[in-house]
Amino acid sequence: MGKVALEGLEFFAYHGYYEEEQKLGNKYEVNIEVETNLQKAAHDDTLSGTVNYETIYKIVNEEMLIPSKMLEHVAGRITTRALKTFPEITGVNVEISKYNPPVKGVCRKAKVTMYKSR
Repeated sequence: MGKVALEGLEFFAYHGYYEEEQKLGNKYEVNIEVETNLQKAAHDDTLSGTVNYETIYKIVNEEMLIPSKMLEHVAGRITTRALKTFPEITGVNVEISKYNPPVKGVCRKAKVTMYKSR
């Protein structure tokens, strides 16, 4: 087994519980890691032996475009879609960070992490 990951994906999106967040938008960071068997790619040096991270990026990008109140909802959609798209994935971990969340104090970012497996 092994892992394929994309780290530091940046998006501007309109997620948030409060109406103001949904109107103004915010900067987000996404990290995604999928568990899969990498032996075929390691042996054959072919893309068909691994999980194409361009497709992973496309999934994350498309789901980040859909406004949601909760980051947990976005993370759930990403994990579910990754598992449906790639039957060879055995697990997926997603972290979504919102910069400068609306708290009454200094907070660089709030983060939600979700793991889902078959």
